[in-house]
Amino acid sequence: MLVLGIESSCDETGIAIYDSEKGLLGHTLHSQIKLHSSYGGVVPELASRDHIKYIIPLIDKLLKNNSISINSINSIAYTAGPGLSGALLVGSSLAEALAYSLNIPSIPIHHLEGHLLAPLLETKKPSFPFLALLVSGGHTQLIDVKNIGQYKILGDTLDDAAGEAFDKTAKLLGLDYPGGAALSKLANKGIVKFELPRPLINSHELNFSFSGLKTAVLTLVKKQTKLTNSVKANIAFAFQESITDVLVKKTIQALIKTGHKNLVVSGGVGANEKLREKLLYRSKIENFKVYFPKIEFCTDNGAMIALAGALRSNISSKKDYKFSVRPRWKLSEI
Repeated sequence: MLVLGIESSCDETGIAIYDSEKGLLGHTLHSQIKLHSSYGGVVPELASRDHIKYIIPLIDKLLKNNSISINSINSIAYTAGPGLSGALLVGSSLAEALAYSLNIPSIPIHHLEGHLLAPLLETKKPSFPFLALLVSGGHTQLIDVKNIGQYKILGDTLDDAAGEAFDKTAKLLGLDYPGGAALSKLANKGIVKFELPRPLINSHELNFSFSGLKTAVLTLVKKQTKLTNSVKANIAFAFQESITDVLVKKTIQALIKTGHKNLVVSGGVGANEKLREKLLYRSKIENFKVYFPKIEFCTDNGAMIALAGALRSNISSKKDYKFSVRPRWKLSEI
């Protein structure tokens, strides 16, 4: 079965084709970073217009490059939420219209489900059940994954998500948008010079809170008489150490609570080298296996949506071609 995957929840237009027997056949992505960089963040209206401009050409290009006829597609999976309303509408309306014209099923996908299943795109893949640490710009969650569609949220962010804290801290240090990756790169040049709080690290709950850490960075920045590159690097180092320590500690707690021996790490912050390094180190001590998707599949992409569609084909496929987007769709509501 060939599944066409469409991702348009925010500022990435992702298209992919997944074969339920052969795996991922191809994927392509258009990023809007340059479009939004001058605004310091995503502008919803511009994001929607850009999706409209590129989504059909990307589908045509992917089909042509893989010598696949559109008539060979068996179903179409698309991101139905959460995300920006206008951006979601571009992908969902096209997906349903295309499915209708081809008389094939459509499969609405939860964006976060795509992320937590992304490691299944790899050759070395986890088996169910497993614990998922999903860390992105909008979400920081620990999820007990029993099987496809069986998810229990064990811990969630109470305020800023990890990715949001990265981006806001980067902005405080004067780094260009998007700042998360730039901050991580800068942190590699830093040394132990400053100490920042590790919010909720000693609590027995599995929730996260990073707004206070962001405020602590702001206070630290204001105390500096001169914000040199070396000072910025040392602040970035301290911030990254703090946030990754919290993520690792909470994850180990969740593994102990669930008894799972498989850990999946996904989402944009899942690409962070320091986080990966610490989790791999702890996996040897605590005797669990950790699975990461390739860096290209950590951020928003069509491959994870196509995969989720293939795995959900017997659960969520439909042919009524009605659709509604859910900008604030909780994973527990699937």
